[in-house]
Amino acid sequence: MVNIISLIIPVLAGLLILKLVLSQIGCIWKIVANSLSGFVCLWLLNLLSGFTGILLPINLVTCLITGFLGVPGIILLVLGQLL
Repeated sequence: MVNIISLIIPVLAGLLILKLVLSQIGCIWKIVANSLSGFVCLWLLNLLSGFTGILLPINLVTCLITGFLGVPGIILLVLGQLL
C-alpha cells in the first residue's frame, strides 16, 4: 500500500507540472500569432500611408502593443496617432 502511494504522488506531481508547462506554451503561441498579425497590419498601414496619412513606426513599443493586443492594439495606436 505504501509503495503504491509513493508511486502515485510523483506521477500526479509530474502531470500537474506538464499541464502547467503546456498551458504556458499555448499562451506563447497566442502572443506570437497576435504579434505576426499586428506586424502585418502595421506594415500594410505604413504601405498605405500615402493614402491614409497615418504612419506608425515599427519599433519595440508598437510591436509589444500589437503583440499583446493584436489588431485592437493597431486600432488603439491609430487612435492615439489621430489625437
